[in-house]
Amino acid sequence: MPGSEPPSNPQDRAADVARLAAAVKVAGLVALSYFRGPLKSWTKGEAQSPVTEADIASNDLLRERLVAPGDGWLSEESENDPARLGARRIWVVDPIDGTRAFMAGREDWSVSVALVEAGRPVAAALFAPATDEMFLAVAGGGATRNGAPIRAGLGEGLAGARVGGPKRMLERLAVQVPPIVPMPRVHSLALRLARVADGELDIAIAGGSGHDWDLAAADLLVHEAGGVMTALDGRVLIYNQPDPVHGILIAGGRGRHAAVIDLIRAQTSEPA
Repeated sequence: MPGSEPPSNPQDRAADVARLAAAVKVAGLVALSYFRGPLKSWTKGEAQSPVTEADIASNDLLRERLVAPGDGWLSEESENDPARLGARRIWVVDPIDGTRAFMAGREDWSVSVALVEAGRPVAAALFAPATDEMFLAVAGGGATRNGAPIRAGLGEGLAGARVGGPKRMLERLAVQVPPIVPMPRVHSLALRLARVADGELDIAIAGGSGHDWDLAAADLLVHEAGGVMTALDGRVLIYNQPDPVHGILIAGGRGRHAAVIDLIRAQTSEPA
């Protein structure tokens, strides 16, 4: 049963994040080798989401390098295996987050992987190969970008806050008083959330229907950088549930997070 074994200790987690970083770096370089070149692609599922040969190559490499006996696996590009629900350790993987951006030749895509225990991420790596940015976090050990510590913004209030998210939500927030500053869209949701961890965004919004694999690594990065990431009810996310889909999420520095939640909740309760 999940939780029947003791959680990993800090030394184990340090080893996990080192192994994770190495695997994610290689997977990112594999994906980068396909970037802006001839590319086979197809669609999947009812949503007709795009998949490329680069997604699959990255996914296969990560699975080969990370999964140990007894580990669970949850990836956007693998068939869902219910056995993951009984595993103590689960690798939560998006081999290319922002596939549409990748296919369009944009730079804002990433490889996002987290190790989850008892429903929460304990180690995370997010690599943006096109801009050569490696974000790492370990529970209780802080967060870094390219080896340097990062911190979420410490500002108070919403006036002038730099906010990234779905266009329609930003348009509604932008007319509020005090006004926020809508920022250009970051197409990788994981990378958008990570921009809160490194202070480039004050607030990042996920508009709903994000999956564990989009969120888990960025979640740990934000919290270890001193920020907060929750659902609209203020609760932290629990990962590795039977249905790995989440609603609207807010990530931000502690001084602004609650104010944005209050504002969005008020808007969503209004008539359309």
